Amino acid sequence: VYVPPNDSKASKSMKYIHVLPDCRPRQPRRFPVAWLRDPIVELVWPFVPDAKVLTALNTLASCVGYLGHSASLARFRFLAGDVRKSARKPMQPHRQIYPGRLEELEKAYHARPDRPVISPGMPVFPESTPPEVKVPDTWLVLEVVGGKVPDIRASAPICRLLRQTLMSGYRRSGLGDAIPEAVSGHGHDGRPSQHSHLAIVPMAFVGSSYADGRIFGFALVSPRSESLKGIDNFRVAWEEIAPYHRDEQRRILTLEGPSLRGPLKLTPTGEDTKRSLLPDPYLKASSRWASVTPIVLDRHLKRKDDAEIRELVASACENAGLPRPNPERIRVSKHSAVEGTPPARPLAGEPSWLQWKLPSLLKTRWLTHATIDFEQQVEGPVLLGAGRFTGLGLCRSLGD
Repeated sequence: VYVPPNDSKASKSMKYIHVLPDCRPRQPRRFPVAWLRDPIVELVWPFVPDAKVLTALNTLASCVGYLGHSASLARFRFLAGDVRKSARKPMQPHRQIYPGRLEELEKAYHARPDRPVISPGMPVFPESTPPEVKVPDTWLVLEVVGGKVPDIRASAPICRLLRQTLMSGYRRSGLGDAIPEAVSGHGHDGRPSQHSHLAIVPMAFVGSSYADGRIFGFALVSPRSESLKGIDNFRVAWEEIAPYHRDEQRRILTLEGPSLRGPLKLTPTGEDTKRSLLPDPYLKASSRWASVTPIVLDRHLKRKDDAEIRELVASACENAGLPRPNPERIRVSKHSAVEGTPPARPLAGEPSWLQWKLPSLLKTRWLTHATIDFEQQVEGPVLLGAGRFTGLGLCRSLGD
């Protein structure tokens, strides 16, 4: 890491502002760290103290926050009883020379032959095989590879445009009269479908302390009961709107429409993909889920209190084919429990254009973020509310 030195002073050739920590030059420093595979260490004494001494020892132990360096956080406690041999096997010291270490030592020697300054070696991590990424056949994840990426608050119109573009693929292929209900979301009579159908959701950088909600792509998510391949002529329509580019050796969908600031290019993700484009956090079974995009309530509010909103979120879970949670186990707020996600409504003093963009039929509905405890394992995807098929109400598992 690079840290500012503590002895920086201003001279005639320097401005005094350079003395401030943020303006100081950075100097390289290394902080050696040993990461323990087994973080529990046992010390065993050959005698057992009496109850009064044991209580005093545990009082002291409860006040200790670290061992050695202040960054080495630790917790301690004293236990009385028979000495038990630990079942854990002692680890052998692991030392390894890495490429470039000899050169580092030679430079240190030539710099000060009488007393070379030898810095700690670079950390050597055990070799590990990256987990195999498996995208289920119910998902088609598209990565943005060109164009102006919209803000996540404007993702709903883009999701709607993506559905319309897919439907245009059916019409271009001469299948305009045979667009499946699972794609259009409407029956043959033109009325909204009463069954689950294709949902399109944004894939954004969220869930991290550094997350900022940037969109990296979109995902087409089929109903739970069938894969995308099982939707009639889905592949035909997809290949019509995403021609194969031989120079780039992949299919590219060019999305254009009034909701975009220019053409947006999308392509299916490959094996080496960004973590934000992996569907795992949206599929992993968990009892606790939190909204990434706000939930559009299924009806207008009467009282606009938390109890009424929690009840409607519980009903939204039931409408989506999920177990109905106890409303008392639901937390609703303007803010999301997932880091990097914008609030459901602009904060005080913020301009109105920071509102989430909704389809015209949903513009007067109430938006809310929610954290839901189902009290049982629920598998994703969890899509809730009136806008769940256009990227709103997308939830992410929080683990147990």
